[in-house]
Amino acid sequence: MIGSWRWNVSLGVGGSLLTLLFSLGSNGLGITSLRCLYAFAAFFVLTFFFRALVAFSLKPSPSAALMHSEPMEPTRGHNIDYSTPEEDEELKSLLKNQMDSSGMLEPDQQHPGFKPLSPPKLVSTQNKEPEELAKAIRHLTGG
Repeated sequence: MIGSWRWNVSLGVGGSLLTLLFSLGSNGLGITSLRCLYAFAAFFVLTFFFRALVAFSLKPSPSAALMHSEPMEPTRGHNIDYSTPEEDEELKSLLKNQMDSSGMLEPDQQHPGFKPLSPPKLVSTQNKEPEELAKAIRHLTGG
């Protein structure tokens, strides 16, 4: 619990005094005293629950408490080695084998199944008849 019982008492007295100031002008001394007593009890209990809530929310979790109580040991994944191993000869031989197997054809030599792409030409709407254009628009709009 955060704080002490003094917080509860002081806020209870503060609530009683506020109740006394606001209630004394319109009520008699007996009713005002009873309301001050009720206000003290209400503020005392509310302060107690508020302190308990704050203590509960600020309490560390059990897993965090275990981590800090045990000595810190290096575990897997905390250290990262950024250097790459030296594999120059292996890389060179792999690239050489790949170049030899592909043949690295010259630009004038092409694969037998290769055909260059020949897309259809776009048709301009400038040379079309107006009726053809209207028919195409009707078809596209579904009308």
